[in-house]
Amino acid sequence: MASQQAAHPHRRSLLKPGTWHLRTRLILLAMALLIAICGAVGVASYASMDAFLTRQLDEQLSQAADRSNNPGRPPMGGFNGRDPLDARGQSVGTMNARILNGQVNSGGFLTSDTTRSALSAEDKQTLLALATDTEPVDRSLSNGAYRLVAVKTNFGDVLVTGLPLAAKESTLASLVWTFVVVSLGGLLLIGLVGTVLIRRTMKPLEQLSEVATRVSQLPLDAGEVALAVRVPPSNSNPGTEVGSVGHGVKRRRDNVASALQARQMSETKVRQFVADASHELRTPLTAIRGYTELMRMTEAFTPDGQKSLARVQSQSERMTALVEDLLLLARLDEGQPLKLSEVDLTQLVVESVSDEKVMAPGHTWRLELPDEPVVVTGDASQLRQVLMNLLSNARKHTPAGTTVVTGVGKTAGGAALITVTDDGGGIPAEFVDHVFSRFARADAARKGTGDGAGAAAAEGTSGLGLSIVESIMEAHGGRVTVTSQSGRTEFALHLPLR
Repeated sequence: MASQQAAHPHRRSLLKPGTWHLRTRLILLAMALLIAICGAVGVASYASMDAFLTRQLDEQLSQAADRSNNPGRPPMGGFNGRDPLDARGQSVGTMNARILNGQVNSGGFLTSDTTRSALSAEDKQTLLALATDTEPVDRSLSNGAYRLVAVKTNFGDVLVTGLPLAAKESTLASLVWTFVVVSLGGLLLIGLVGTVLIRRTMKPLEQLSEVATRVSQLPLDAGEVALAVRVPPSNSNPGTEVGSVGHGVKRRRDNVASALQARQMSETKVRQFVADASHELRTPLTAIRGYTELMRMTEAFTPDGQKSLARVQSQSERMTALVEDLLLLARLDEGQPLKLSEVDLTQLVVESVSDEKVMAPGHTWRLELPDEPVVVTGDASQLRQVLMNLLSNARKHTPAGTTVVTGVGKTAGGAALITVTDDGGGIPAEFVDHVFSRFARADAARKGTGDGAGAAAAEGTSGLGLSIVESIMEAHGGRVTVTSQSGRTEFALHLPLR
């Protein structure tokens, strides 16, 4: 799991809003603000409606209490015997009760058929607990929630009047459901419309991101680079925020294109100079070698003169090899076509190792070959030079007695594989990353030193051999890798099969 997260450091996570798309955050922020506004409006509307309905119910309750306290002419036997529910104009559901001497004398609920339903014992206890001549209060009775008020009459008793809260609660519930449905519908509509508008508004930024991403994926390190990716003119107007960003991206792209063009011109001039110089140096070097041979055959020299002349000849040969390497690199950099044919890597390895055995009999040369030939399509002469460079590299930079193993095979991915492995001192760790650079030379850790090095140490190196190996492999669509530690250095050639 940790390795997957490390391989995808920019993967979006639902738990990390900072990794979300900007349009997603804008949409969610807008929706959150709308929800907050709808919630505030809903709470304010509910509170306002509740206060309005409560005032309206209190007015109705006051009128009902007045009607109950003035039911008309009292019957014989005194007013205390009159039932308040007999008052004219009382609505269905009205509750009346008369309290005398701490007891409920009479009372009940007015039903829809104008009959009365009696109060329960719990209802009577609730009514007895009410304070008189105060603001109306809400209480729960056997018939439901009621708004109650207790008034002390002129006769010394207490008249309790109540109206049901069902109508008020139903109205508030309808308000809540209406507001919720309307709000959800509005939020859904606004969310869909907002998503479309925000996507359309953010589209220029996505186009700029695509341009920047495509430019970042171009191989800008070498060769001629054509920046065909451009910022649309509609997205580079500095008068807008997005246009300002697009204008900056456009200027940076143009600046990079100019720098790449200047670099390409400089590289072309240097490459052409190297090719021309190498070509022109071949003739005088050939003349030097020829005259040196002629002088050795026709002139008499002292022993010291013979040594000096041999030194001139060896250095001219080394200079000739260097010029040939430079000329080959220049041709590879120019991308000259390869002379393609079918190449049997097994046979090529056997022939190359056999040649190295003659030049370095002090080394131990081993082969690891497959049962079947491994054939690729490539330039035979260049692939041979790749092998010769790697084998000579192992010969020159390791002492006598070193074992060099050359193997041929296939990778799991279906590519041809050639490995050259030695058990020498290894390449210094700080030099491994630069081993394929031109004119790169390692320190004494990889040079043939000591008594066993012999002539190999005297050959010297130009620092171009491994650079040529890398260039030839890239020209064939392959690659070369190196791994090194004390006692084991391996160069691996990966080539596509035919």
